[in-house]
Formats: sequence, C-alpha cells, structure tokens
Amino acid sequence: MPVGGLVPRATDNAADLVIRNAKIHTGDPRLPQAEAVAIRGGVVTAVGSDKDMVDQVGLNTKVVDALGRRMIPGLNDAHLHVIRGGLNYVLELRWDGVRTLREGLAMLREQAGRTPKGQWVRVVGGWSAEQFAERRLPTVAELNAVAPDTPVFVLNLYQSAILNRAALKAVGYDKNTADPRGGQIVRGRDGEPTGILLAAPSALILYSTLAKAPVLDAEHRKTSTRHFLRELNRFGLTSAIDAAGGFQSFPENYQTVADLAKDGGLSLRIAYHLFPQTAGQEIDDLTRWIGVVRPDDGDEWLRLNGAGENLTWAAADFENFAQPRPEHASDYEVEFEKAVRLLMENGWGFRLHATYDETIRRDLGVFEKLAAEGLFPGGNRWLFDHAETVSADSLDRIAALGGAMSVQNRLSFQGETFVRRYGPGAAADAPPIRSMLGRGLTVGAGTDATRVSSYNPWIALHWLITGRTVGDLILHPPHNRVDRETALSMFTKAGAVLTGEQEVKGVLRPGYFGDLAVLSEDFFEVSDSEIPHIESLLTVVGGRIVYASGEYEGIDETISPLTPEWSPVAHFGGYQVTPVAARAGVRQAELLGQAAEESELHRQWRSRRGLVPESSSPGFDPCFF
Repeated sequence: MPVGGLVPRATDNAADLVIRNAKIHTGDPRLPQAEAVAIRGGVVTAVGSDKDMVDQVGLNTKVVDALGRRMIPGLNDAHLHVIRGGLNYVLELRWDGVRTLREGLAMLREQAGRTPKGQWVRVVGGWSAEQFAERRLPTVAELNAVAPDTPVFVLNLYQSAILNRAALKAVGYDKNTADPRGGQIVRGRDGEPTGILLAAPSALILYSTLAKAPVLDAEHRKTSTRHFLRELNRFGLTSAIDAAGGFQSFPENYQTVADLAKDGGLSLRIAYHLFPQTAGQEIDDLTRWIGVVRPDDGDEWLRLNGAGENLTWAAADFENFAQPRPEHASDYEVEFEKAVRLLMENGWGFRLHATYDETIRRDLGVFEKLAAEGLFPGGNRWLFDHAETVSADSLDRIAALGGAMSVQNRLSFQGETFVRRYGPGAAADAPPIRSMLGRGLTVGAGTDATRVSSYNPWIALHWLITGRTVGDLILHPPHNRVDRETALSMFTKAGAVLTGEQEVKGVLRPGYFGDLAVLSEDFFEVSDSEIPHIESLLTVVGGRIVYASGEYEGIDETISPLTPEWSPVAHFGGYQVTPVAARAGVRQAELLGQAAEESELHRQWRSRRGLVPESSSPGFDPCFF
C-alpha cells in the first residue's frame, strides 16, 4: 500500500524493509542525520531522506513509519554475560528497576507461593540496596517470613548472598560446613549458619552455592535464552560480547546458543570468549581449545572472539569493593606468561578482568616482556575490562602495546561502597574514562550484567553521561563524564572494533548490518533523569523485526511461549518499569543535586582566590551511608 507518498513498484532491487519519517542518528560522520533507512538481505542498502527511498520500495517491501521518533544504530554491550544469563533467565526473579524493598519482598512472597516443591526462588543480580527507598538489604528474617518453606537465594552484587532457612537446608550448610577459601559462612553463637554468605573477597562461595540450585533441561534452556535475548532487544540491544565467567564451561554451556544459531533462532549477535574454569588446568584448557576453534570462527550471529576474561585464576582480582583489594601471589606471572605466550603464538586475542591498577601493572610487565620478543600484540585484539583504578602511566603503556579498554557501570550499583572504602576523590576517576579516550584508546562500554549490574544499557549510558549511581550519588565530576554522542559511540562503534567488525557494524551506512532501534524517547533531548527509562519500540537485527511494542506491537517475530508456567518472568516480566509519576521525584532530586554541585564549584572558585578558607569536607555526608 502507498505509505507517505512511497508507491510500491515492481523492481529486482527492492528493500525488504524501509523505515521512514525518523530522526536518525546514523553514527556515520559522512551523513550524521537522516530520515529513512532501507535494508535488503540483512544489510543497509540506503540511508537518506524519505524521497531517497522511492526506488527502494517494491511490492513486497515492508514500510514502517517511525512517526518522527529517534532512531539509532543497534546497541552493542561490550561486556555482558549473555550466554549464562540466557540459561537461567526464566528461573530468576528480577529486582532490576524495583524502587522499594517492600515491593521486592512482596514479589518474593508471591513467587514463593507459585514455585513448585524442589525449585528455588532466586534473585540474582541487577539491583542494589541503594536503588530502594529503604536503602538497605533484606534480612534473613524477612526472607523466612515471606517464604518459610521455599528455598530463597538473594545475591547482593558479588559481595554477599542472603539465604532463608529452607535454602540453607537445600544446600546442606550447617555448623560442620567449612568456609571455602576466600569466602565466609556467617554463623551465630551456636555455630550454625545465619543465612549470610560473604565474598571475602572471592565470589566463589556465591557462585558455588548458586550452582546447587536446580537447572533447566535442554529445551527449557532454549526457551529461556530466546526470551532473554528478546528482553535485551527490548532495550535496543542488537549485539553483545559475551565475557564468559565462572561456571560457564566450554563447550557444554555454549550448546544452547550454538543450537539456536544453527536454527536461525538468535535475535542478538554474540561474540563469545572462552574462560578456563579450573585452577591449575588453565594451560591445558587453552591448549585444547586452540586445537579445536580459532578466533572469528562462526558467522555474523555467533562467533569466537578470543580467550578471557580470566586466563589464569592466580592473576584474577575481584570487584568486591566491600573488602580490601586482594593480594596476589608474588609469582603469578610465571603461569600467566605461559598462557599469554600460548595465545599470542597461536593468533588468539583475549580480554582480562582487572579491577585494580596493581594487577594491571603486573600484567603489563608480562606483555612488555613478550613485546620485546616480537610476540605482542602480533595483530591480535586484546583489552582490559573494568580498570576502575587504572593509572595514567598504565594507560600510556596499554596504548603503546596496542591494547583497548572496556568499561562497565559497576559503580552505578557499587559506587557508595567504593566511596566508603576509597573516598570520593578516588571515585571521581573510577574508571578514568576521559583519560582513556584522550589517549586514543578504543573504549567499549557495557553493563557486566546479569549478576552485578542490570542488563538495561540505558542505566550504563546514564552513568557515563552523569556520573551518578542508581542511588543518585554523583561519583564523576564533569571532567570524567562524556557527552551523549560519545557515550552512544562507546555502545555502538567501539564494541564493533573490539570484535574486529568495525567495517560492518556500529553505524547505519550502506553495506553495514541492518541493526537499529527506534526509541521510546529521544536520547539526545530528554533530561538526564529520563535516560534510564528509555526503551526501544522497534528493534531490527539484520533486517528482522525482533522486538516491537507501542504503536508497532505485533509486527515482530513470534517466539515460543515462555515456560515453565511458574517462571517469575512469566508473571512479573524482566526489568521493572518505574511509573512516570514516581520519576518526578527523581527529577526534583536531580535538580537539587545539580544546584549543590554548582554551589560546590562556586565555593572552590572562591577558595582558590582566598575569599573563603580551604575545606577538606567530603562531597557527601557519610551519615547517610
């Protein structure tokens, strides 16, 4: 049918999909803004004005009116545990976006009533006590009250877990259970576990306890993964780089996404990494994988990107800011060098989890040794993840070695904890994003979901732009924030560079993948406080409409119904939307915060001129934390 003056005609070059009447941010400096885009065979064929689409519309072309909404290239989360998250998504009660603990506990009570015997209720990441009006964690007594008979496991970041009485019984923890290395089972006077597990500082105790919960069978894992990918599409995600992680074994835990890719069932492009799981066996694992697969094996939907985010367990540090920085063994470089050398000699890139500069400096020493032998970087892609406390000197060394960075908004959820340990001065540059960009480093952005941050990328974009936590504490001063276009580029172009796909992904340009999102609100015009509440109304991956809502509801692909029927996601959904009325108070708080920040800048200006005495007071009142 004619749409807005576009008349279908018989042509061999017609597009499969044309989206018109949009405000398009293309990400392409050659044509930054446009009105319409055409896609054929999964690839963009034209970008321009509505008039430019006349020759693209054929008898079978689907034409969608964007109704003047903002369109952007599809988002690419550069550090997301998407494979592990998909295997468990339908089993998890998500507190992402929940504004009060009272509401969270009500959800727990209701879910416990529908959960069958033998199954658990599990809240696994994506939230922080700071997002709640009560500003606190649930207690064991509260979990026992809302679920006296159903096991409940609540993960608090990678800091702790809270288990009710039934969960302690299900995992078999009692007074005779020994504390694992790097973890603590908190006990009462009688020696019995209280229900609190602490990462001290290793999260292994949290991982291993959660691993005792029931798992899904193969078919349910497929359904769970497809619905998780659809949930990511809801926020405009079209690609993700899977960072592997603990208890994600290759190849068995990768089989679900491999099967979906084979059957055309993925709605998100995934580049994955391989992570040795067993301490002392890392070199054997890497050697075996090198003989089986190679980086870039796969296709545009599922492909290997390299090793990591751990190469050897002895070199790993942790992101538990409630605990002191862990001290590594004095000789971890011996095995670490073997792993890096093996990868470099066989053309494998890698990514490395490194929270602290102390770790990064020691790793760089190994890289520089190999560089002196001509092995590093050898044309291989490599990067550091996280890097909250990386120094200027280390950034210079990373740049000299051809490395890249990937930052995540972990401090959106852990910022208050970081400030309590290291102070607001250290938090101001945790991580030093602008310093990374200023050195010309590729800096991808991601979430580190699902067990730390939420998978909602707009929370991460909000953090990059405002420097604020979900509890509305300002961490980053203006010198370490980025503008909206830069933040979006970190979530599009930079991620494509990290997987070597910068010539086909990350911008809307002819010849590039037809990956895009039409947004519920204009990212470039809404207030800062509204950024976390943006969603996609129409998400397209390779020309396929994989998610549609609002005016477009019903034109996306159908997927199998969500099972099992008692799934928390089936009843509550995933990310919880905050109603507009409730957001008005957040905006008022934001304006007050801006006024306070401006007042502090004015005080500093007066202090530098000797008009008022110097002050060493912190940037916030610790009594509130």
